[in-house]
Amino acid sequence: MALLNDEIVRNVTEMLTGLTNNVRLVVFTTKNGCEYCKEIVQLAQEVAATSPKLTAEVYDFDTARDKAAAYNITMAPAMVIVGARDYGLRYYGIPSGHEFSTLLYGIQRASEGKPDLDPQTLSFLNGLTQPVNIQVFVTPTCPYCPRAAILAYDMAVASDKVVADVVESMEFPELANRFNVMGVPLSVINANSRVEGAAPPYMIVDAIKAALA
Repeated sequence: MALLNDEIVRNVTEMLTGLTNNVRLVVFTTKNGCEYCKEIVQLAQEVAATSPKLTAEVYDFDTARDKAAAYNITMAPAMVIVGARDYGLRYYGIPSGHEFSTLLYGIQRASEGKPDLDPQTLSFLNGLTQPVNIQVFVTPTCPYCPRAAILAYDMAVASDKVVADVVESMEFPELANRFNVMGVPLSVINANSRVEGAAPPYMIVDAIKAALA
């Protein structure tokens, strides 16, 4: 049974009609307690079928260690959104509910290779000299989470120093507990600086500065 109904397929097809460069959805699954791995693979394949610019690849995280290491994937299930190059767009868990829009946005940004950010934020990101990892904890039922996730994706596209990991917190409870995730969205920068809520770019910039200080 398809995950995407006919109406959603039509909408996604229309949304992804203008893709510029090819995009690969690189999916990593695991046999170790993965509740939604089958659905994640099916979702990636159904989305990929909506555009000739899209393809889906599936790897077993536990056996394809070299492939996982090449994308610095440390846990599964995970999806890497790769355009003309790897912009650092990651999604851990299943991008369902409100987070389906995050996946589609990531595909568009990876295809275009151009972020949608204000000049001041772009200037800051262009000046980065140290690596930045932005982990955005989300849930599928949170209507505000895509805004935080999309901002992280834009920042990753803008700078090769930034990697954006969107994490479905209910699928990775140990990681969520480690960072004391009490509400979503929560953005954690380099594991030591955090911003709660769907914050504007300047707040994430300030958090990055604090994390690198």
